[in-house]
Amino acid sequence: MLILSETDIQKVIDISEVADALERAYLLYDQKQYVMDQRLQLSDNQNTLLLMPCIADKTMGTKIVSVFPDNEAYPVTQGLMLLLDGETGQIKAILNGTTLTNMRTGSIGGLAIRHLTSPRIRTIGLVGLGVQGLYQLMAACKERRVKRIILLNRSRKKTAAFIEKLKKHIDPEIDIVTEDSPEKLVIESDVTITATTSKDPVLPNDGSLYKGKLVIGIGSFQPGMREFPEALFREASYLLIDTLDALQETGDLIDPIKNQWIGPHQIRPFSHVLSKKATINKQDEKSVLFKSAGMALFDVVAANEIYQRAKKLNIGQKIFL
Repeated sequence: MLILSETDIQKVIDISEVADALERAYLLYDQKQYVMDQRLQLSDNQNTLLLMPCIADKTMGTKIVSVFPDNEAYPVTQGLMLLLDGETGQIKAILNGTTLTNMRTGSIGGLAIRHLTSPRIRTIGLVGLGVQGLYQLMAACKERRVKRIILLNRSRKKTAAFIEKLKKHIDPEIDIVTEDSPEKLVIESDVTITATTSKDPVLPNDGSLYKGKLVIGIGSFQPGMREFPEALFREASYLLIDTLDALQETGDLIDPIKNQWIGPHQIRPFSHVLSKKATINKQDEKSVLFKSAGMALFDVVAANEIYQRAKKLNIGQKIFL
């Protein structure tokens, strides 16, 4: 059995290669070649424990994740990934689930940019400067020739620290600026990404600001969380979702469907785009929304890819039980 740390994972795979693995995961999802239930969530006030099992790609896996939004000394999201052989049940690896979650979640946003934007986009706006936001920008900068990043966060102290971390992972020529106004951030960005656990919309409720833009929502994963405002749904041409389970999991899907802010015919699984079952005929004056709540299938496929690479490169700590 291999133990793969954060450093081990970063040695064997790049975030754009994780995105390539997730493209395969989307195709497995589209072809229903997996076994997966809705993730189990247990909450203690705002703190959450999640259990995410899945069988796919000749592999069994379970990720255990904690989400503590008020953490300062530790990451908000932490976890552990257990990977088993799908034919023998043998434990193949234990991976740092925090790093796995960060890389695969960043890659999900990166894939949305890869398939839903023009190669000409140059400016990315980000709301929510936690670890998830960092990995979203790392992935975005791998997919497009980004020239400018606009950041918005409530804490100026966190913003300065975030910028220092970000500079270590992207082209030094990219201009990084901060903005206090959500309206200005949306207007000046080709793509806007939200990566918060907010219970109230973090973007302006003005549909005219989003015309011709892609908006990516990554943070909200519970019914009481919502990052997108009503006007954004009413203005959008399409809402792409990574998993149908998300329709019952996040307020960013439950609320707009319940209130009829967006029609069922506008909601599409993102896997249909990758499998060519659906073509997004994007109108220039309309926005496209991409909402991810994540799923265990992503973790199993990404973890197995990391394991295979580590095994080939003889990286990781081998232990025998």
